[in-house]
Amino acid sequence: MQAFLKGASISKLPPTKDRAVAATAGSSGENKKAKPVPWVEKYRPKCVDEVAFQEEVVAVLKKSLEGADLPNLLFYGPPGTGKTSTILAAARELFGPELFRLRVLELNASDERGIQVVREKVKHFAQLTVSGSRPDGKPCPPFKIVILDEADSMTSAAQAALRRTMEKESKTTRFCLICNYVSRIIEPLTSRCSKFRFKPLSDKTQQQRLLDIAEKENVKISNEGINYLVKVSEGDLRKAITYLQSATRLTGGKEVTEKVITDIAGVIPAETIDGVYTACQSGSFDKLEAAVKELIDEGHAATQLVNQFHDTIVEDSLSDKQKSIITEKLAEVDQCLANGADEHLQLISLCATVMQQLTQNC
Repeated sequence: MQAFLKGASISKLPPTKDRAVAATAGSSGENKKAKPVPWVEKYRPKCVDEVAFQEEVVAVLKKSLEGADLPNLLFYGPPGTGKTSTILAAARELFGPELFRLRVLELNASDERGIQVVREKVKHFAQLTVSGSRPDGKPCPPFKIVILDEADSMTSAAQAALRRTMEKESKTTRFCLICNYVSRIIEPLTSRCSKFRFKPLSDKTQQQRLLDIAEKENVKISNEGINYLVKVSEGDLRKAITYLQSATRLTGGKEVTEKVITDIAGVIPAETIDGVYTACQSGSFDKLEAAVKELIDEGHAATQLVNQFHDTIVEDSLSDKQKSIITEKLAEVDQCLANGADEHLQLISLCATVMQQLTQNC
């Protein structure tokens, strides 16, 4: 028995060599630098006050946070306007960092969210009761939050299964649905939520945010570069920050120029667009086909051409009839491309329509 106890006590201690290695590993781990984080996450708002350009939503949420109570929420609006960041910041303020992981269940489109998950996982989480106190002594609401990001991609059956859970578990759980298109959420769900529309961010707000990040990260970029970055991102701040970080890594400490941003963002250069437009104006089908072939050979996306061509047509001095015919064709091509049609044929068809309108006398 004594020998057994001795053996047990000895086995608890690792060999001297292993202990030395473990100690070395521990000390080297402490000296390691903090892991690099994507700037989108690094500069995500930590509290509701930091959310930019959504004054109405912030005002209502602050009032709700003061009373430590929230209704069921529905956030909708374009991507990159702060919908997910807002509810996460509000949840952190409500629960504090310790309880945040226990009280918040977040599911997005990458998770399985069929009717079975709603019935099992969401329902089980919603049924758990929680206390109304925090470790730091501050008041804490006695409910949990279920965040369903990109809820417009949920099936109608899954949304329908959520109705009863939202009503039945209202004492212990609040739901926050986040989507881009509110029309894809079934009416019984929208009527159970307070709806908040998130506006596309203004150019000035985006410019200020990007300049702040550039200053903190020591990025060399001119005001013209920032303006072009805002134009390319089309009101999506998340996209703009990602482009800025990618461009900074690509340049390696040099100044970020418009050309670098064009390459990163996949935007078709203005010269290429002008070349296609000039080929359409020439009235020569051979020139038009050569310009389209060159565009595709360079690897540019057809959908990107459709978007940029639309801006060119709208700004041009064409008649309203010409613009309407070309715009209608743009819409048809966009739908065909979304359905998987051949890019080369669709672009030839589009440019042929543009050529007809530009060369005929109206």
